[in-house]
Amino acid sequence: MFTPQGPTLRELAVQALSSIERGYDLLAPKFDHTPFRTPDAILEAVGKALAPMGPFDAGLDLCCGTGAGMEVLRGLCHESVTGVDISTGMLAVGRSRLGEPASPAGAGGAPTVAFVRADARALPFGPEFDLVVSFGAFGHFLPRELPGLFSGVHAVLRPGGRFAFPVMAPPRAGSLWYWALLGFDTVMRVRNAVRRPTFVMYYRTFRLGDVRRELARTGFRTELHPLNEFGRRRDGSPRARMIVAVREDAPAVI
Repeated sequence: MFTPQGPTLRELAVQALSSIERGYDLLAPKFDHTPFRTPDAILEAVGKALAPMGPFDAGLDLCCGTGAGMEVLRGLCHESVTGVDISTGMLAVGRSRLGEPASPAGAGGAPTVAFVRADARALPFGPEFDLVVSFGAFGHFLPRELPGLFSGVHAVLRPGGRFAFPVMAPPRAGSLWYWALLGFDTVMRVRNAVRRPTFVMYYRTFRLGDVRRELARTGFRTELHPLNEFGRRRDGSPRARMIVAVREDAPAVI
């Protein structure tokens, strides 16, 4: 993180004391040189797992940041790839990396690419996507916001469309990572209790059981796919999974 290309400690502190939007605007030029960017290994594993479920026509990267997930979508979608994010700075970096060609859909064998600034909780699209992905963004949403977030994704998917994202197994209780994430979340809660605007970023609030329940209530049928590239825990469970939520016609009643 503290390399010549990455942000300094002072820059990270300024970001953490800003709003989510302003913080990522500030971090955007150096974001791809931080551990906050989803590792290529996870992106590649998700792309590999999704490929047999295609082909897809139109894909959306929810909270796309600088567009790492859109590169996965470009290998899966034939017609169009769209990224949506609230940070103007992150979108600008994404445009500089991936471009935004004005050619017709599918011209030259590549999908068109578009970046849209919008809040993920109020997506400005109709049911026009076959695949929605998201990488590393759910810590920015409080548990009470998940029903609205998932309903918005459901609304922009075509019937039978898929919403896919990776989830990592929680660290073993008492391990170094367990205490590190607990400490981070505690610091963020204290920061948000005493300072406005808030910067919502928690690592321990996106729980698999809660997520599956809210997806089902929204009208999704969920599937769990192990990402075997990351191995298994001592109890035999996968270290990483991909959730694939398939749009159903009517919300389930639980």
